[in-house]
Amino acid sequence: MCCIDRLGIEIDQTSVAKYMAKRRKRPSQGWRTFLRNYADGVAAMDLFVVPTLTFSLLYGLLIMRHDRRRILWLGVTACPTAEWIPRQLDEACGWEETPIYLIRDRDGAYGDVFKRRLRAMGIRDKPTAPRSPWRNGHCERLIGSIRRECLDHIVIVGEQHLRQILLSYLN
Repeated sequence: MCCIDRLGIEIDQTSVAKYMAKRRKRPSQGWRTFLRNYADGVAAMDLFVVPTLTFSLLYGLLIMRHDRRRILWLGVTACPTAEWIPRQLDEACGWEETPIYLIRDRDGAYGDVFKRRLRAMGIRDKPTAPRSPWRNGHCERLIGSIRRECLDHIVIVGEQHLRQILLSYLN
């Protein structure tokens, strides 16, 4: 018998439940756990900008696998369109096994054509949260390495020149 019962006060179940600590459901896995569990089936992609000698901008598209941090594709264009990016994805995967997940940012260049191509290839789209490049850290770090080790030391003349520089960097 409890002290409140001795006072003759009746307590309703809902009153007690309101003040009790709620049981939390198991949290879903975080990004780090997700990447560790599915690294062999995860690819990431990101666009990066390269200024040229004439102060125009070229765009590079990096597609990489997370299992060995292997670069699948480095594409170069002056204008990344919604049609160009899915073609680059086809080139990257080619005849190899397609990844299960693709991590990407929320750039406007990835249009509906790109999303339809992902669905057709059986790849699950995993866009990162808005304005959070750290969610695609492996890809961002690799782009940073390409900049520091290669692009910061060379003045790019044009699209073909950038393509040659990136190919020589890969080899």
